[in-house]
Amino acid sequence: MSHSSAGRNATEHDQHLHNQLSAFNSAFAELGLRFRWDATTLYSLAEIQGEAARLAAYIETHHAHLLKAYSIDFLCEAILERKNAQAPGEWSPGHTARHAGAKGAAAEAAHGGWDWSELHLPALAGA
Repeated sequence: MSHSSAGRNATEHDQHLHNQLSAFNSAFAELGLRFRWDATTLYSLAEIQGEAARLAAYIETHHAHLLKAYSIDFLCEAILERKNAQAPGEWSPGHTARHAGAKGAAAEAAHGGWDWSELHLPALAGA
């Protein structure tokens, strides 16, 4: 692999990471959840296979009080539905961007990283 090719892959990986984090954080905000993920959080969950399993582990560890009102399946499904509407595909540490998602990129550019166009869902209580 050439030096320029390696640099391009790193840039694509960084952009994919940024898009996934922005989509997760936007989904959390839209649902009224007081979560905020950064790259460190996402990398700490990377060993867990599957986005739903990563979300479940995070919620069970850091926000277990939500499970008194909502099932883990409901929470994960609601979050992933929102996240995937903005940034389809799953992030993994070795993944390079394959799905830029025109809607997610356009919304991010237009709204500084947050797509507030679908706020018709009620916030989750107790978040």
